[in-house]
Amino acid sequence: MNIGRKNFIRTPEDFVCENCGEKVVGSGYTNHCPKCLYSKHVDERVPGDRGASCGGLMEPIGLEQRRGKYIIVHRCLLCGKTTRNSAAADDDFDALMELARRQA
Repeated sequence: MNIGRKNFIRTPEDFVCENCGEKVVGSGYTNHCPKCLYSKHVDERVPGDRGASCGGLMEPIGLEQRRGKYIIVHRCLLCGKTTRNSAAADDDFDALMELARRQA
């Protein structure tokens, strides 16, 4: 746990998505499932700090566009915390578009 840091902490971790069961190979920048776009509430203050005690599933609730890049908005199903994470090149494009349609 690195709560005192203020900058991104690269943490390469593989995981199995708790929402859809997809086996995800983490690059150190991976923060959500590329298939269903769900995430897990593991970071508290800084991406990669692994300081959150919540551990809840983070539902993708919105899609924003900033400087030509897609940003996925997640909300924790346990505590309600909202975060914004960059979409990745390997994210399922249909899942991203479905997310955009749901918020419209």
